[in-house]
Amino acid sequence: MSVTLHLRAETKPMEARAALTPSTVKALMSKGFKIYVEDSPQSTFSADEYRKVGATIVPAGSWVNAPRDRIIIGLKEMPENDTFPLVHEHIQFAHCYKNQAGWQNVFRRFIKGHGTLYDLEFLENDQGRRVAAFGFYAGFAGAALGIRDWAFKQTHADSENLPAVSPYPNEDSLIKDVVGDYRAALRKGAKKPTVLIIGALGRCGSGAIDLLHKIGIPDGNIKKWDIKETSRGGPFPEIAQADIFINCIYLSKPIAPFINYELLNHPNRRLRTVVDVSADTTNPHNPIPIYNIATVFSDPTVLVPTTAGPKLSVISIDHLPSLLPREASEFFVRDLLPSLELLPQRDTAPVWVRARKLFERHCRRVDAAKL
Repeated sequence: MSVTLHLRAETKPMEARAALTPSTVKALMSKGFKIYVEDSPQSTFSADEYRKVGATIVPAGSWVNAPRDRIIIGLKEMPENDTFPLVHEHIQFAHCYKNQAGWQNVFRRFIKGHGTLYDLEFLENDQGRRVAAFGFYAGFAGAALGIRDWAFKQTHADSENLPAVSPYPNEDSLIKDVVGDYRAALRKGAKKPTVLIIGALGRCGSGAIDLLHKIGIPDGNIKKWDIKETSRGGPFPEIAQADIFINCIYLSKPIAPFINYELLNHPNRRLRTVVDVSADTTNPHNPIPIYNIATVFSDPTVLVPTTAGPKLSVISIDHLPSLLPREASEFFVRDLLPSLELLPQRDTAPVWVRARKLFERHCRRVDAAKL
């Protein structure tokens, strides 16, 4: 059975990643796939790059009226204001399986259109592990912005906030900027920061550690926490005594909060910057319940109102890997490719069967009377 994929243009502001890269388009076409790619001015990959490997370029947004036998693939969720029924099979991150804000509306669109969602977050192998994730570069970029925010606070007045950031063409250019900010803070007399990472053993945590090592943070200044260190349950006073806290956990069930205002309002608090890489902003069980705003590259921090201690900000950007869109996309799609190659057998291939059954189970949670 042949498969036709339609790569839709991302609509989320500043989202420069792509769910298919030119190299993976070439690989899939060699397997007999037909691939349409929407012209996307915000993508890190140009239409010409896709055209050169044989993809058919179509206008942005044309997926809406595409033949129903095409599988629509993208990364981030579609605009919240859209309400029309979804009639296609979709591969994407939908952010609707963990009771996020508006989750029922997402499912209603699929139910009304008799479409199907294969959520990229829940594509799992036979061992129950995700087949592909952006975790490494999410942690890498999150740590980079965390250092930049901490350094900015050392060199600027409290009335100023970390300015807008933009995607970088490559990892080296990002590291150069972070190192520059970090060294400027040290020249101002700042001591090398202590960074506490929760979820340090996972993909995301390893990315954060890699960035910290590359800019010269001593390993002794990096506190690497995971299940063992957090098993006693929060809140954790140690977080308030770090300079930077990076949350890299994957939230799958309710847990006690990691930090609270009682700890933050202590006059001896050192914590200046929180990077919530997980960014479960609308999740009712968010373990960092000190903010409720998802920040963006154009305004990367949100102030935490405290009554004591130094200025404290949270970075809660939910598309951090877009800071390095080209490398992050290639990294992710390389791992996704073996599963994509199984799409012709998606009615029997376990990775796709599990994803479809999970979608159907969540659809049943929606109150049918409200459709």
